[in-house]
Amino acid sequence: MRKKSADILIAGGGPAGCGAAIAASSLGAKVTLIERYGFLGGMATAGLVYPWMTSYAGRKKIIAGVFEKVINKLKKENAFKDGSHFGGLHHCFDPEILKYVLMEMLIERKVEILFHSFISGAKTKNKKIEGLEVVSKSGKEILLSNLIIDATGDGDVAYYAGADYEKGRKEDGLMQPATLNFRMGGVNVKKMPEREEINKLYLQAKKEGKIGDPRENLLWFETLREDQIHFNTTRVLGIDGTKRCDLSAAEIEARRQVMELVKFLRKKVPGFENSYLLITAPQIGIRETRRIIGEYILSEADLLQARKPSDAIALGSYGLDIHNPKGEGTIIKKLKKGAYYGIPYRCLIPKKIEGLIIAGRPISATHAAHSSVRIQPICYATGQAAGSAAALALSDKTTPRKVNVEKLQKVLKREGAKLN
Repeated sequence: MRKKSADILIAGGGPAGCGAAIAASSLGAKVTLIERYGFLGGMATAGLVYPWMTSYAGRKKIIAGVFEKVINKLKKENAFKDGSHFGGLHHCFDPEILKYVLMEMLIERKVEILFHSFISGAKTKNKKIEGLEVVSKSGKEILLSNLIIDATGDGDVAYYAGADYEKGRKEDGLMQPATLNFRMGGVNVKKMPEREEINKLYLQAKKEGKIGDPRENLLWFETLREDQIHFNTTRVLGIDGTKRCDLSAAEIEARRQVMELVKFLRKKVPGFENSYLLITAPQIGIRETRRIIGEYILSEADLLQARKPSDAIALGSYGLDIHNPKGEGTIIKKLKKGAYYGIPYRCLIPKKIEGLIIAGRPISATHAAHSSVRIQPICYATGQAAGSAAALALSDKTTPRKVNVEKLQKVLKREGAKLN
């Protein structure tokens, strides 16, 4: 079994992983990033999760830094715009161009990217992480590092290292449903009825038994192409995204739902008469799996009361957005207009395990709070914080748990992050 080493190892090339890689390498660290697919972007590209939710609180921009750098690169490629038909300051982007932009940003900073590589285990000693076991077409190898960032989305590294975690709601352990995103091409957008009328047609088709999707409405967005519409509508219940059999069953059920919806759209919705299924995401989108228990657990009250802890390393304004694990319905709780909350550095530091930082979706939060921090702009922000913290731990010869948070906050602000 081959062995190699890096200053900082990052598991996962999604928003959090790319945010961490860009941040750490910009501070001079030697970074290796491990990605299961042959491209970067995570759920934005592999899951076609679109658009990016807001990075604003009212008119105030609260997520910038690496996320803004990515946006600026997309703008240069004419692959980005603010706003969507759905409303607000959501951010529309081209997933294919995003793959290229993120790749170039990492290469410019001399990040070593290991595509087509899968994390299969963690090497630990005395509750300190020392490396990762990686499987690829080349076989198994051990990648060694005293500083590892878990940006897998599912907390895989933390799980393999023995960290404590939670899953799902307290009352029944159920997690948010999974969704396979898809796009329709050849749509005559000008002929499309209002959203309310389309949903009436959808509900009627459900009543007639022609659609088995348990979701309560059609959720769709305009794209950067005039004749393409993006759908985030399929809903697969009772899925644990960390289990192979559940994922397999979810992919099958979701694709069946997609085909039902495609037939419905073409037959019943004006503007879709000559449309066609353009693309389905390479994989089903998973909203929730493990939430790693950290030094602090972010709560619903922290969000809705817009608390700003002294060790905040990222901000968020997106409210609670919990898709019903049992069927129809989505719980939406918005923050007050213009309000935002802070995410403590403590949420990125798992209890018990040294040398490990959590970034993105699995950070320490309750089921309710997780429904906000899971959105991609916030994942970029916690990723930037994780990468910066790892670089500081490296330069200061300390552990992530003992990083000077005030120094970290100064670095984040210097690199464009918003913290107040």
